[in-house]
Amino acid sequence: MDMEIGQDFKGEVEDSNCPDEQEVMEETTLDWRGRPSNPAKHGGIRAALFVLGLQGFEIMGLAAVGNNLITYVINEMHFSLSKSANIVTNFIGTVFLLALLGGYLSDSFLGCFWTALIFAFLELSGFILLSIQAHIPQLKPPKCNVLIDGEGCEEAKGLKALIFYIALYLVALGSGCVKPNMIAHGANQFDPNQNPKKLSTYFNAAYFAFSVGELVALTLLVWVQTHSGMDVGFGISAAAMAMGLISLVCGTVLYRNKPPQGSIFTPISQVFVAAFLKRKTEFPSDPRMLHGSRPTLSYHLHHTNRFRFLDKACIKQVEDGALSSKENPWRLCTVTQVEQVKVLLSMIPIFACTIIFNTILAQLQTFSVQQGSAMDTNLKSFKIPPASLQAIPYMMLIFILPLYDAVFVPFARNLTAHPSGISPLLRIGLGLFTATFSMVSAALTEHKRKTASEKSGEILSIFWIAPQFLIFGFSEMLTAVGLIEFFYKESTKGMQTFATSMTYCSYSFGFYLSSVLVSMVNKITSSGSKGKGWLSDNNLNNDRLDLFYWLLAGLSFLNFLNYVFWARWFSRNRSPEQRSFGTTKVVGDNDDSISVA
Repeated sequence: MDMEIGQDFKGEVEDSNCPDEQEVMEETTLDWRGRPSNPAKHGGIRAALFVLGLQGFEIMGLAAVGNNLITYVINEMHFSLSKSANIVTNFIGTVFLLALLGGYLSDSFLGCFWTALIFAFLELSGFILLSIQAHIPQLKPPKCNVLIDGEGCEEAKGLKALIFYIALYLVALGSGCVKPNMIAHGANQFDPNQNPKKLSTYFNAAYFAFSVGELVALTLLVWVQTHSGMDVGFGISAAAMAMGLISLVCGTVLYRNKPPQGSIFTPISQVFVAAFLKRKTEFPSDPRMLHGSRPTLSYHLHHTNRFRFLDKACIKQVEDGALSSKENPWRLCTVTQVEQVKVLLSMIPIFACTIIFNTILAQLQTFSVQQGSAMDTNLKSFKIPPASLQAIPYMMLIFILPLYDAVFVPFARNLTAHPSGISPLLRIGLGLFTATFSMVSAALTEHKRKTASEKSGEILSIFWIAPQFLIFGFSEMLTAVGLIEFFYKESTKGMQTFATSMTYCSYSFGFYLSSVLVSMVNKITSSGSKGKGWLSDNNLNNDRLDLFYWLLAGLSFLNFLNYVFWARWFSRNRSPEQRSFGTTKVVGDNDDSISVA
């Protein structure tokens, strides 16, 4: 049997290493009527502002619910402490995991706008149902003080529990699917080839909207929930979500929309199946002889040498001088199709390096709040709620982000010629490195707090733990924005929303890893002579939270070194298209075929 390594070019692709000769193709975008968009009328910062409105209002409503949810579940639903904690963590984990579903539906079938619109309505419905249940006594267990009556309180069961879970997971489903589409739809308003600077500004503006929403939720809305009741609090979350929906809809006529490309998992699966079926086939001597782009494709990706085992999916077989009848899409793929899979695989190590970062975030929302509870929370006549410390980073970021974009980015751009000032990979790396010092600060503060309490009974001011929140807030600004920008820009056509959704999965995995890490540390450290783990006591004075923070600082630094390795590997193996953030235009029209005995 002879092997024919075919190359079916839609056309000849200009060398992308020569940008002055490269013709860059603009991606097809449509207006709200399904017609080709007009750059003079559609997209740009005007359209993106309406998406930013949804971004700010959505996180405002969700954060207000999430931060006080455990209080509502215990005091109103009368679930046990352990069950309540599981309800909250499962809810948060589900929100972030469902981002993958939102990305898949958007890129494959619905597009960003319709996915965001449909699931925003579901999220709003969940908020409304939570508010109704919190307001109507018949939909809740009888009132009871869990601190006094304890086990005598009736737990929510049957229809009451069902209503609660339906409402809660409507919010989770809606929020999870909306999140990646908000970011991607706003970014879609800018052509990365024509407006790379404005696209970079948009990612910073999106995080600014997120910070404002979080700050309002952690201060004003939490205060309303505490003093006016959870029914009012849930109602305000519903109102905030409704405002976000109105903002999204108001920009309809201005949006440029990227049409869905069909199921994104089918071509990925075809590459792996074809490569496996041809695993024993020898590689051609020249990679240019691999089966090229199909005539229906509007753009072409160059072949790269990473993950070469996948290239076997591009080898065309001929039996007895004729094309094999088995050469269907599950046995033969194009170079472009294979390179899309390679891009996705190449981003996984970068994604994995941010999981430890989000494990640190989990500590700031749990142990650091408990740490603050053991400190002096009085500020003259005002008592500072320890949970409100989470607002400190966002108070800083609403001032830092505009300065970063208006001052640092133009300055760095003059030095690096990069449209974002510094590359997303460098920005992520700086954020991961800075996060280590957040845990160093936390460890030093906890050691000082514990020593002062044991030796003199002195209670330190709660402001001693502010630095760890401030440092991490700055770190999160670098890492979170850099990661979203990285996934959006580096992903290939038709997969940008799904790639962006991977950012949110990192949060989920980070929180899950935190739970595993705490259990492992307790189990290992309790095997000593004293039989007590570092985090086994409810009293921090009897625990070794400072050592746990040092452990996290060490893991964070090792994670940073690991990230440096993978970031360098990714940069060395990038395709020419990834370096230019665009696609190459196909010119000419010929069909080549090379036979090899």
